[in-house]
Amino acid sequence: MNKAFAHVVVDGSNIATEGRSDPSLRQLNEAVLAFMKEFPGTKVTVVVDATFGHRIDRRERAEFDAAINNNELVAPPAGAVGRGDGFVLTIADKVKASVLSNDSYQEFHDQYKWLFDEGRLLGGKPVPNVGWVFIRRLPVRKQAGRATASSVRRIKPRPSAVKPPVAKVATTKSVHPKLNELNPFLNFVEKNSIGTKVRGVVESYASHGVYVKIGEVSGYLPLRLMAKPAPRSAREHVKLGATLSLVVVGFTPSRRSVELSVVGVETPSESKVGARVQGSRGTQAKSVPAKTSQPKKPRRRAQHAKNTAKKATSNKKR
Repeated sequence: MNKAFAHVVVDGSNIATEGRSDPSLRQLNEAVLAFMKEFPGTKVTVVVDATFGHRIDRRERAEFDAAINNNELVAPPAGAVGRGDGFVLTIADKVKASVLSNDSYQEFHDQYKWLFDEGRLLGGKPVPNVGWVFIRRLPVRKQAGRATASSVRRIKPRPSAVKPPVAKVATTKSVHPKLNELNPFLNFVEKNSIGTKVRGVVESYASHGVYVKIGEVSGYLPLRLMAKPAPRSAREHVKLGATLSLVVVGFTPSRRSVELSVVGVETPSESKVGARVQGSRGTQAKSVPAKTSQPKKPRRRAQHAKNTAKKATSNKKR
């Protein structure tokens, strides 16, 4: 690959994680410097996702902050559609640049058909005793048998497959989006009873709160449990990527959701004996008053949430 490139947008989060489970700012720097040395006339723009600075080694964070302040690294604005990947491709599309990444961006194939043009997508890997090696590549296409959301909407059912309107309404009401995969949710419920204090990173905004990443699971933090008094807007109160001290105040097994509160904001009933009822995405869940005679123990409520989630998954498979 000896042809020079006018401009290359580096998918920093992807390159920094190549061959690793967590991103490394040092690895990203080595890759960018190696690329600039091999192609000295190329303009390089390095993009990382909004949570990059919180996932790298804490010893690299000061260097990361300096790189952001000096515009050596660029992060997408809060709430950007497509997050880091979408921002990388938007920049490349605007300036007709190539992209350095080992990602195939399958969800963007219909929008950016130039990904399949020769020289628009490059890959890179560190090779032992050699260093970074860069090569032209083509993205892996979506499998032919895998239908996209848009294609499903265009498919008309056969008359024999059409169900009565009542059946359709009943089915729609029983379906709820799952916030977490089953096993990580069950493991979290088993290890963390209501009242457990945790730390989480703000992942995305919702209409009445934020979604927070706690290890392998995502939880929901509503505005009313974010501060006292409750802020008018989550965007004005917390930033994406911010680390918060939280407490588990309930579970919603039907959505595999973990309900959260900022430490000190939750009420005694929410932190000790409160339970959560099912709520739709972006809607505050209501607290169920605890029975004064025999309040359930946190471990029993956790087991109940675990059993309910398993039962919901079993019914779905049937």
